[in-house]
Amino acid sequence: MTGGHPVAPVLPGFHPDPSVCRVGDDYYLACSSFEYFPGIPLFHSRDLRHWTRIGNVLDRPEQLRLPVGSPSSGGLYAPTLRHHDGRFWLIVTNVSDAGNFLVTATDPAGPWSDPVPLPGVPGIDPDLAWDDDGTCWCTVAGVSQVRIDPYTGKTLGEPRRIWSGTPGAKAPEAPHLYRVGDHWYLLIAEGGTERGHGVSIARGPAPDGPFEPCPANPVLTHRSTDDPVQNTGHADLVQAPDGTWWLVFLGVRARGGSPGWHVLGRETFLAPVTWEDGWPVVGPLVSGAERSTAGYRDDFTRPGLAPEWISPRSRPAAHVTTQEPPGRLTLRAAGASLDAPDAVFVGRRQEDLTCRVRTRIDAAQGRGGLAVRLDERHHYEIEADAEEVRVVARIGPARTVLAARPAHGRPLVLGVGIAETRTLSDPRTGPDTVTFGVEEADGTFTALAALDGRYLSTEVAGGFTGRVIGLYATAGTVRFDWFAYEPV
Repeated sequence: MTGGHPVAPVLPGFHPDPSVCRVGDDYYLACSSFEYFPGIPLFHSRDLRHWTRIGNVLDRPEQLRLPVGSPSSGGLYAPTLRHHDGRFWLIVTNVSDAGNFLVTATDPAGPWSDPVPLPGVPGIDPDLAWDDDGTCWCTVAGVSQVRIDPYTGKTLGEPRRIWSGTPGAKAPEAPHLYRVGDHWYLLIAEGGTERGHGVSIARGPAPDGPFEPCPANPVLTHRSTDDPVQNTGHADLVQAPDGTWWLVFLGVRARGGSPGWHVLGRETFLAPVTWEDGWPVVGPLVSGAERSTAGYRDDFTRPGLAPEWISPRSRPAAHVTTQEPPGRLTLRAAGASLDAPDAVFVGRRQEDLTCRVRTRIDAAQGRGGLAVRLDERHHYEIEADAEEVRVVARIGPARTVLAARPAHGRPLVLGVGIAETRTLSDPRTGPDTVTFGVEEADGTFTALAALDGRYLSTEVAGGFTGRVIGLYATAGTVRFDWFAYEPV
């Protein structure tokens, strides 16, 4: 807690597995993006609390292959972002395609290179570190390590197991290797990415060890506490220009009754670090920058979509454009529903526990609408065609139309309001309520259906992502004049 108020993430919404590096006075941070394209969101900051989106690392189809049949929560896992020898390096795993690869850039805003495959690097969660003689060490979940030539992707020797964390703790992963003073430190996550998540560390005389564990491990965990931020882990260390040290890591804000549901996905948090007897000590969480209540509005006046817009697996230009006509988002359907892996959907991460979204749709020539998506089997939407507006819920194997009203063949303003649960009526109370409706000509909002938000949570659906709110087409051609998101 900070100042009596819940600690806010520095990157709210579905921004897991943060990796950070500093160049001079500037910090850069990348996160996992899983099945969404463009891949790997990239941010810039001067203080670690205020972050600005500067793009996506993998924003060209030739950089990122996510086959239509690949599952949700597949795709891109756990990038590591580093700066070395005047160049930015990002290494990541595509679990839905060819495994580990790296890309480089001289400007973090891009363009980034085509991928350099790493066929000899096993596993997931790859890390990069260079020693004094220029040798590049790649460490992966498990935890094993191999030397590589980062320019060609060739491995130099065989992978070797170096440390596997606390005996008995599951899922040693997310390794990061650092030189601090006379020691090399190996930071890992362990305990699984759920409530048992934590961060542990070991040190040794060389990049390949041998490593001794910190006697105070885990150096960060919120397991078995009542802290409102849970699942803390998957961390990365960075030193500020003034010599202070900081830790970025993921966590969740579970809400509602028991067992608690988190709906925004795993978010990025920040904490200070001090050093005692040569070991890092993680301090209380630091709250992120205060959120603007103004939200944002997109009138689709850019030649293409802003970098915050993402789509499952791909975004073919033939199906998504802001140029036909200019100033409107035109979607042409592929999959016949949001259950389909090739559904045409463009969305933005839900970043606030309570928020309101509106869009103006013309569905006279098709069918589409406004959706809150977790994956193909868990989504709510309000959709329209020329005849009708309806609210649809897909929860696991069940798909239900909850309410409907005539559309009369004219453009409509569709809306969704999401309200965090603040009072528990019983221990089974869900985390929030998701209300869909239509905005009338006089500006009043007519609610058509209110749904329990727990069914669009990781605790129900599983996986590694969070909610994405967006626009879609499932028949014909559908156009949108604008999209507005407002924290409440």
